[in-house]
Amino acid sequence: MSEWWTYRPEDFLLFSPRVYWRLFESYNAALWPLQLVTLAAGLAIVLLIAWRPGSLARWIALILAMLWIFVGWSFLWNRYATINWAAAYIAPAFFVEGALLLVACLLNALAFDRRRPADWIGYLIIGFALLGQPLLAPLQGRGWAASEVFGIAPDPTATATLGILLLARGRLLPLLLPIPVLWCFLSGLTLHTMGEPQAWAPAAALALVAAAWIWAIVRQRRSPSPA
Repeated sequence: MSEWWTYRPEDFLLFSPRVYWRLFESYNAALWPLQLVTLAAGLAIVLLIAWRPGSLARWIALILAMLWIFVGWSFLWNRYATINWAAAYIAPAFFVEGALLLVACLLNALAFDRRRPADWIGYLIIGFALLGQPLLAPLQGRGWAASEVFGIAPDPTATATLGILLLARGRLLPLLLPIPVLWCFLSGLTLHTMGEPQAWAPAAALALVAAAWIWAIVRQRRSPSPA
């Protein structure tokens, strides 16, 4: 029997890249044209944030809550779990994130009325999640059928949420951030283990979010204290 330290991450992978991307193809085909609705919802969120929504900010939390619960149930629980048993244990985390966002909606606990120098990073992350990530599949020769779409697939949903939370302020942010961060880490690790080039996408999102928060902390410490 081989010693445990002789195993590589690839030895724990339960599926091939072909099976993984075929899963997205069948999933997208079953839900079409719902992708157009979720993309429209993502664009609506961007417009609400850009127009300083005030009391409408709770609708952003509500839209995200519904999408997190939907992705957790539709993709992770009903689809991904058929090829990866661990997905059945990850799906509840998506339900928890959705529940936290519902609480944020009910309490109107998020606000987007403050402009900061690092906000462009948040918009960059959201733009990539909405428009860039769906392009990765055809750019890598898998075709549009295997595209990952915001509100349908977990990667762009988590990535866009990180960008949105980066633009927000509110007392629930420390509770809302860990699950999207954890998913991006796990997804990036899975893609890297499969040898997929797009493993850089979730890693880049995490790096940008970390850079934005560090930038904000440094600026806050350098700003003069009120007399």
